[in-house]
Amino acid sequence: MIADVLLAGVAAGLPPVGLGDVAELMTRVDRKYVVPVSTMARLAAELGDGFAVLEIGGRRQFRYSSTYFDTPDLLTYRHHRQGRRNRFKIRVRTYLDGGGRFLEVKLSGAGKNTDKHRIPYDDGPRGVLSSKAMEFVSDTLLSGLRVFPPNGLEPVIATDYRRITLVDRLGQARLTCDSGLICRDGTGVVRARGDYVLVESKSEAGYGRADGILRDMGARPVSISKYCLGVARLRDMSANRWNGVLRRYFGD
Repeated sequence: MIADVLLAGVAAGLPPVGLGDVAELMTRVDRKYVVPVSTMARLAAELGDGFAVLEIGGRRQFRYSSTYFDTPDLLTYRHHRQGRRNRFKIRVRTYLDGGGRFLEVKLSGAGKNTDKHRIPYDDGPRGVLSSKAMEFVSDTLLSGLRVFPPNGLEPVIATDYRRITLVDRLGQARLTCDSGLICRDGTGVVRARGDYVLVESKSEAGYGRADGILRDMGARPVSISKYCLGVARLRDMSANRWNGVLRRYFGD
């Protein structure tokens, strides 16, 4: 996995920063890029020592596992594919390298901001929404988007990947770099290409230093999510504007 090796090298060459010194950015603007390892290497070189790398317990590369919930007719997938102004995602995310488990609800509403809400979920199974979890989902959707939670929420797909997090030492921004993405459901498994990196720029203003560097390299942000890519690939769903990203990231 070329991307894994590259990102491990990038992380090893940067000064560390602890979790307590990283802004949470629960309300932020996200920009995502799917880039080959050659572009990622150039980006890391351009960023230089202006960024630090998140380090927890001596680790700089972390494993994540997320289970996404949707309705039987894939309401949240369809809303994202259609570009609905008000949409949401519901997932249980497990930080496999000692970070615990959380129930997370991500809201996209007016403007380009993404609001993430979460509660600890260590006592809940990753594939089931307990009554307490559903109460949190309901309260979050009603207060954030003024919509009721849909009926029949169930686990649809799970994703696994590895991540390094680069933190801007001069501002409220960070960059997550993911590799080794695997998407699976009850019927199959698909793997992203090992020579590509999913880069996500997260900042309060919506345009960090990394965005400018990537733009100069010819990389353009794409409106995607791991959940939607996984559903489209596993279930052969209509993907419309994501078809190019699917071909590039997962291959033919």
